[in-house]
Amino acid sequence: MCQLLGLNSSLPAALGPFFDVFAERGGRTDEHKDGWGIAFHSGKRCRLFTDHRAAIDSPLAARIRRRPLRARNILAHIRKATQGRIALENSHPFARRLWDQTWSFAHNGDLKAFAPPSGLYRPQGDTDSEAAFCHLLSRLAQRFPHGAPAPHVLRAAMAELAAEIAAHGTFNFLLSNGDTLFAHCSTNLHYRLAAGRAIVATQPVDDTPAGPRSPRAN
Repeated sequence: MCQLLGLNSSLPAALGPFFDVFAERGGRTDEHKDGWGIAFHSGKRCRLFTDHRAAIDSPLAARIRRRPLRARNILAHIRKATQGRIALENSHPFARRLWDQTWSFAHNGDLKAFAPPSGLYRPQGDTDSEAAFCHLLSRLAQRFPHGAPAPHVLRAAMAELAAEIAAHGTFNFLLSNGDTLFAHCSTNLHYRLAAGRAIVATQPVDDTPAGPRSPRAN
């Protein structure tokens, strides 16, 4: 399956050596070579970079490793395809606009017999991951048509919808609107907290002991 890496920081920060370790898993130290991507959130602005090539073969990944961008919320993904073609439109993270915010989403897992009804958001590719993202945002838009709810209400809604989708299989994901980083764990996520930053990853990206996984949205 794929691997996830996320950063949530009180001040703009870079992934630095964490991304180096992560990118190496995209075809050199691990088998996740079916595409990669990264999203940088700074306020309402989101810069999204994706490539269908393995991270170790991607000039774009090499450029980001040489000159890392800083942001308060960052999502990165390396893909090992389980559903969908190896193609740019199937590379995570995916991004959509909701409530005048850009939301980005990356998924690790495999959803079986997942065929949600058509909603406000529709996939451009053919992965279960993008279908889940579009369904999640469509349900949020339907539930809160007048704009974003209070943070605690949004968190509860996110946890409820994530549990519904997770009934179809493995559903580890990272999701951000630029203000908040949501993480949902079905099977395996690790995190560490230090100096006003949270690092979340499928597998640890340094030697610091990771916190226990938490199977819910945060």
